[in-house]
Amino acid sequence: MTGLRVAVLANRKYSVQIQTGAPHDALAEYDAEETVQAIQRALRAGGHAPFFLEADETLLDTVRQAKPDICFNIAEGLQGDARESQVPALLEMLGIPYTASKILGHALSLDKAAAKQIWRDSSLPTAPFQLFRHGDEPLEGQLRYPLFVKPVREGSGMGINARSIVQDAAALREQVRWVIETYQQPALVEAYLPGREFTVGLVGNTLRPGGAPRSNFYNAQGFHLFPVLELDTQRGAVRGVYNAQAKSYALDDDRAPGYLCPADIPPDLRDALYRLAVLAFETLGALDVSRVDFRAGADGTPYLMEINTLPGVNPLVSDLVIAARAEDTPYEVLINEILDLARERYQI
Repeated sequence: MTGLRVAVLANRKYSVQIQTGAPHDALAEYDAEETVQAIQRALRAGGHAPFFLEADETLLDTVRQAKPDICFNIAEGLQGDARESQVPALLEMLGIPYTASKILGHALSLDKAAAKQIWRDSSLPTAPFQLFRHGDEPLEGQLRYPLFVKPVREGSGMGINARSIVQDAAALREQVRWVIETYQQPALVEAYLPGREFTVGLVGNTLRPGGAPRSNFYNAQGFHLFPVLELDTQRGAVRGVYNAQAKSYALDDDRAPGYLCPADIPPDLRDALYRLAVLAFETLGALDVSRVDFRAGADGTPYLMEINTLPGVNPLVSDLVIAARAEDTPYEVLINEILDLARERYQI
């Protein structure tokens, strides 16, 4: 394969303008300059010619002028209820290839209630949940305290704090109202799962009938699943929840949670997590790369919590990169596999 001109598309933290009164974690999902530079270095190591384009309102003009062969997309989008789909929609309109999921996959991934409904209707295990749009809806009978409250359309642990675990009706109403008012979106209320917390990163795509894996890096289904990462939220400055603050600390910082990879779990649990991660990916129509989050119930049974179809690729602290590093997969390999999966889909 020959080298390509690759436009790296991202929203950098210091380039995003936030509104007055925005929540303190409003910039949590946006990318650091070191991430953008690391991706470009990795792509150059793969023989490509990368360059950066800011994924803001200027992108329509800049990407048309640049005429890239393909885009490496990590853009989170700037506003709206399906902001991660903004850049894919623009690229689809212009007919420009890009990495990772398409418009619908990102929209479903970002809306946690929509993803959970699809998983539930596909007979995949996910905790009982209810969406609160106004805050005064009666609690559905399937839900029992304690419950967990978070914004329905945020990632990177945004909107999660020590008050997210609620024990009674008064705490529930207070936290639901806070989420709705602070994040200007519905609150997702789930049955609280008290067990261990895991995340599974994967790259790959579902094979077409008769298709073969693109290399021995992938299994017979067409996926590479990285070692299971367990998040020990009983360590560090933020106890009991894995939120934006917890994710902000360097791995060697005493305030960081524990990152245990590979997780110390039996093979049957590992295989169950792998199977569910692929099914969660496929049912939402995800492509190329994702990270799937799990929480175990009191009996140890794993439940799907959410999927990130634009998982972070910060070379130092992102969960996906930690898991790749645990099996000695270099950062350059991870980035170029994501690109090659996309170029294979587009037959470039």
